[in-house]
Amino acid sequence: MHALGPRPETLAEWAAAGLEQPELVAMRRFRLDRLRAELARHDCDGALLYDPLNIRYATDTTNMSVWTMHNAVRYVFVATAGPVVLFEYSDGEFLSAHSEVIDEIRPATSLLPFYVGDRIGEIAGRWADEIVELIDESSRSGSRRLAIDMLSLDAIRALEARGVELVSGQQLLENARLVKGTDEIKAMKCAADSCQRDIDEMRAIFEPGVTEVELWAKLQQANFLRFGEWIETRLLASGERTNPWYQEASRKAVAAGEIMAFDTDLIGAYGMCIDISRSWLCGGGRPNANQADVYARALESIEANIPLFVAGASYRDITERCTYPSPADFNGYTVLAHGVGLCDEYPSIYMREKWDLTGFDGVVEVGNVFAVEAFVGRRDGGEGVKLEQQIIVTESGPEVIDDYPMDLV
Repeated sequence: MHALGPRPETLAEWAAAGLEQPELVAMRRFRLDRLRAELARHDCDGALLYDPLNIRYATDTTNMSVWTMHNAVRYVFVATAGPVVLFEYSDGEFLSAHSEVIDEIRPATSLLPFYVGDRIGEIAGRWADEIVELIDESSRSGSRRLAIDMLSLDAIRALEARGVELVSGQQLLENARLVKGTDEIKAMKCAADSCQRDIDEMRAIFEPGVTEVELWAKLQQANFLRFGEWIETRLLASGERTNPWYQEASRKAVAAGEIMAFDTDLIGAYGMCIDISRSWLCGGGRPNANQADVYARALESIEANIPLFVAGASYRDITERCTYPSPADFNGYTVLAHGVGLCDEYPSIYMREKWDLTGFDGVVEVGNVFAVEAFVGRRDGGEGVKLEQQIIVTESGPEVIDDYPMDLV
């Protein structure tokens, strides 16, 4: 799939939009360099990665990504100063031949009960011996210090029994993924253009009587045809189901005069996430008083908060200066904004009421990508409105990469 690339029709759409395709060799090298810099900063000899999105970041390879998110059957060892060794599932070594940052591909050893049954101790030992050998071959200090993201208890015990010092690697990977390079931005802009065309296809069937799941199916189909990979959620609701947020697409038919709101949560071209939300009034006409009010409040939040995302701003400063309706009267969203890359990523920016419980600070940098969120629905009932735009932080300020109309009607 990755070697063949997008369909000619999709390439023509990007060309018509004046978009450049990413240089994939440069993108892969940029990502691997950032990962190795983080490993060096934390004095690690390497990283062992099982999360399919971390594997994608390190190698630009996939193998049944959704399935491998809950079945740990492929992994990669990235040496800080040494080889990248991908352990591929089920004789699938040929799937990753397109990625020049991989030095070697070996068959993976699965530790799932599905495959090993009660022989887990024996097989985990053999698995650990292979990992330790790789660490020792590339270690500069002989310390056997290894960053891990997702690892089973049996695997952890087997490595620790062999003197491996394990370091929590998920934050390390999030730090590496935080700043996007030039070619990642090009890839994301291509994915954003395709996502908006996908939304156009959904809008074309948006009329009274269409069901929520029919709308969602159209978005999913269009994403696949434009080199997309999957959609993380089914967040599309209409009428009273819009408030509070997080109802998923159902058999319900959308009636004339109802709001329908959706959140793409879409893993699109080149594996880039496009996370945008819109709300539409079905059947034309004018919104009622509540619809107009919650829409205006959501739009005000988005328009007021996007300018806060400038290089050098702290997360705490954005929290203190942000605009959103009073939580005493309105249901809101989980976060004010969050990072975006291969999925929804670090960091989360919280509202003031949540800061003491879960907030953390940091500094916005050039190359960060954020989805700025707003949901507004009255606590005493009525419909809600979901809006969200995706921005890239540039030297001259935030650049909105989705220009799909924000209009309710």
